[in-house]
Amino acid sequence: MSSFNEGVNLFSQTVEYALRAVVFLASEAPEASTTNQIAEATRIPPAYLSKVLQALGRGGVVRSQRGVGGGMSLHKTPEELTLLEVVNAVDPIIRIRTCPLELSAHGAKLCPLHKRLDSALESVEKAFAETTLADILMEPSTSIPLCDFPSVSDQEAK
Repeated sequence: MSSFNEGVNLFSQTVEYALRAVVFLASEAPEASTTNQIAEATRIPPAYLSKVLQALGRGGVVRSQRGVGGGMSLHKTPEELTLLEVVNAVDPIIRIRTCPLELSAHGAKLCPLHKRLDSALESVEKAFAETTLADILMEPSTSIPLCDFPSVSDQEAK
């Protein structure tokens, strides 16, 4: 069995990192977390995380707070923020509207292959639009979403 990074992936590494970061922030809500705290807890390289957080900020998913007790926090509550909003902030799902090969014979009508591919994208888009961060955190499971998160207070005790 291959790991996430070894196999063929439907989503980019940026999406994976964005989802890890926001799940961590949702688990810490309403407290703000520093980039270093997020990077350590989610195992995201700090330089890459900074770029991901910038994209999430531009997409209205996270906000930055300066000063004592500052850091990154979610712009919406975990109950309001959907996985689709997170994905679309960093690497949007692009539906297939016309023939990717630009074949004039296909016109605006998709061939059976591209219809099925677009249908799969539509299903993913719908599932992500219907799933909030709170849903992820509240789902009964013996494992913690994405990776083990030490709490901010655990990290500060180090």
